Amino acid sequence: MHDFPHPHEHEDHEGEPQGLPNEADPVWAGERIELRSVGIDIGSSTSHLTFSRLVLRRLGAHLSSRYRVVQRDVLHQSPILLTPYRGPFLIDTERLDSFIRDAYAGAGLTPGGIDTGAVVITGEAAKKENAESILSLFAREAGRFVCAAAGPQLEAIMAAHGSGAVARSRAGGAVLSVDIGGGTTKLAVCRDGEVAAVSVINVGGRLVADDGGRITRLEEAGALVGDAVGLRLALGERIDEAAKAALAGKMAACLFEVIDRRPISPLTRRLMHTPPLGDCGPVEVLMFSGGVSEYIYDRERAVFGDLGKALGEAVRNRLGGHPLTAGLATPLEGIRATVIGAAQYTVQVSGSTIFTPQPDLLPIRNLPVLSVRLGEPLSVARVAEAVRQAAQGYDADVLGGPLALAIRWPFGPSHGELTALGAGLIQALDGRQTTVVLAFDRDMARLVGRLMVEELGAKLNLVAVDELELGAFDYIDVGEPLPISGVVPVVIKSLVFRPPSPTDVAG
Repeated sequence: MHDFPHPHEHEDHEGEPQGLPNEADPVWAGERIELRSVGIDIGSSTSHLTFSRLVLRRLGAHLSSRYRVVQRDVLHQSPILLTPYRGPFLIDTERLDSFIRDAYAGAGLTPGGIDTGAVVITGEAAKKENAESILSLFAREAGRFVCAAAGPQLEAIMAAHGSGAVARSRAGGAVLSVDIGGGTTKLAVCRDGEVAAVSVINVGGRLVADDGGRITRLEEAGALVGDAVGLRLALGERIDEAAKAALAGKMAACLFEVIDRRPISPLTRRLMHTPPLGDCGPVEVLMFSGGVSEYIYDRERAVFGDLGKALGEAVRNRLGGHPLTAGLATPLEGIRATVIGAAQYTVQVSGSTIFTPQPDLLPIRNLPVLSVRLGEPLSVARVAEAVRQAAQGYDADVLGGPLALAIRWPFGPSHGELTALGAGLIQALDGRQTTVVLAFDRDMARLVGRLMVEELGAKLNLVAVDELELGAFDYIDVGEPLPISGVVPVVIKSLVFRPPSPTDVAG
């Protein structure tokens, strides 16, 4: 595949001072954070790495504590590798391991020089028998603070950020991001700089793959589409260009049912990985990304023994005369959109008023996030009950280990209410020997942490961080405090496999 370098981009935030201050200024050192990030994408069809430099700044013109990514420079992009398999169900971990090491060498970086990032195993690749061990391997190998993330909804959000669809929507007019990969297509409606809705369908360029005209890979969704067009597909059987065109045409038809948000056919319903988009308002701009997008925008013409070229052509043909064709936009990133988005989207940075009385507790990985909903009137008993309710549905082994409580605080700074909060948390967490991370949406972590330990005598392994938005995700990593600013990076994940045992790692 061709690479299309995108050296850097800046986010423009209304109400923020434009232009970067003098970096030598000690005040600026606390206002600006620079991280080195790696995104590793292991997809159904291709795998690749992107190394980036992220610049985060405090939101607002004054000393607000919340940081946001305002600049992203791509430092190095690896070559794109066709994801290697050993048979139909096993991804070749040895070849991937060699590839990732070569990518680090090509970037002139070592795993220890990486601050944050994400390993994203996507689409059909995430279903393979050894997907779990792959994520564990790369999460450990890729750097001190790289997360293992998967899940189609998060992929859709990442791709929308990486392609530039989210940023484009800030200028006005809703953008529909359509990321077509090897096994799935991820759709996201972006409006006013936010992802408003997502949907995923099992349509992709490598649902059927061949070598010399004989089928070497056949996913369930590929067989379903084959049945719908009268093709009895099987491993080892021959497939010609006419058959590929028929498969691609039917896939494109199903995809456009979702794009157009019209009633879907029985086949499309069977191919849906999530519910369709539904009615989420008008869309003015259409943007494609993912490997197949290289064919849609006529940036790639090579054939890779799959349906990618035929699917790209089928989508392009359907765009002729389509109402959204006038709003067709070119993405900032095509095949690399998910991993670029991963490097940007999954990292948040805490506020500077954190509470870490035992710094050796950090870094800590794979914390399940329990979302604590506080209601009025606030009392010790109601807070304790809210924590217990947040824990419902989790296994006992999850609740017995380290965990994070995401707390949205709708109240003011009154000492009485904060004391009720702290006492209620202590009551609910009494006797725990494992680490508890309190993650607040407002600038209050140090205040609550000190109150719990110094005034209320909490006997907990406690860390408190703030200015975070964690409501929609399941697991987080919390890193070590960064020099000068003292903030901690937090990586958000949608799905984490169980931690590997010593036997897994040794094997």
